[in-house]
Amino acid sequence: MRSLRGFALPSAIFLLVILALLGAFMVSLSTSQSMTSAQDVQGAKAYRAARAGIERALFSLQPPATTCGAVPASLTIDGFSVVIGCTAATHDEDGVSKYIFRVTATATAGGSIGNIAYVERSVNTLVEF
Repeated sequence: MRSLRGFALPSAIFLLVILALLGAFMVSLSTSQSMTSAQDVQGAKAYRAARAGIERALFSLQPPATTCGAVPASLTIDGFSVVIGCTAATHDEDGVSKYIFRVTATATAGGSIGNIAYVERSVNTLVEF
């Protein structure tokens, strides 16, 4: 009986340390999941802002557009900076000139690359008149 004396205290301390580590891991996991969810929402908003930029550019390019002159260079949509690019090309189809426009919209927010809050989405489209 004498050799078993004092065994409960080290066992209790070991158990408390294991439970504390498990609790810290659960808090860390929960925080990580919350941040990932918030970044996913921001990514979806950035995609929608880029799509809105494309739609705005296409509205500016209604026929009989022959150049990208009417397309805005940048917009601010829902807190996102949207940069719009447009290139135009022409080709002849049975004696009729056709105009092809390549439009790109890139939405960004959250500072610069490397920042944890940074998000960027880009959308491209082609349209022919």
